[in-house]
Amino acid sequence: MKKLFILMMLNLVINQGNAQVMQAKSVWITIAVPQMKCWECSTHLEKYLLHEKGPANDAGIVRWIINMSAANIRIQYFPDRITADYLRASIANAGFDADSVKATADSYQLIPNICKRPVDGGGPPKGVPCKLPPSDRGSLLLND
Repeated sequence: MKKLFILMMLNLVINQGNAQVMQAKSVWITIAVPQMKCWECSTHLEKYLLHEKGPANDAGIVRWIINMSAANIRIQYFPDRITADYLRASIANAGFDADSVKATADSYQLIPNICKRPVDGGGPPKGVPCKLPPSDRGSLLLND
């Protein structure tokens, strides 16, 4: 009887060990976001991505780095939880173009004017570099 009990427990432990799924390693992707040229755009997109990460960071997005000079975003994610196409669609749903995926019309209307495409009248005010943090930009506007 003891041997049967030990064998059952051993079988249970082995089966639980096999049931655990190996998680894929996280990968990085760089997505071109042409409108990503200022702090306001960056803040808007980051708020959206925080929502997309999920309440327990379980959606598959690990972290991101926004490069305003190159107008792109690097996202680290788990490919077994989320796809690169889904990330592009998420950025488009936030109102920004992502690689070849255009922003959705409704969300594009909600982003600040400074973040809109130049053909739509978007971009920074004349003479004010938009790559500066908001506090530094404000002092430039006051000096005009």
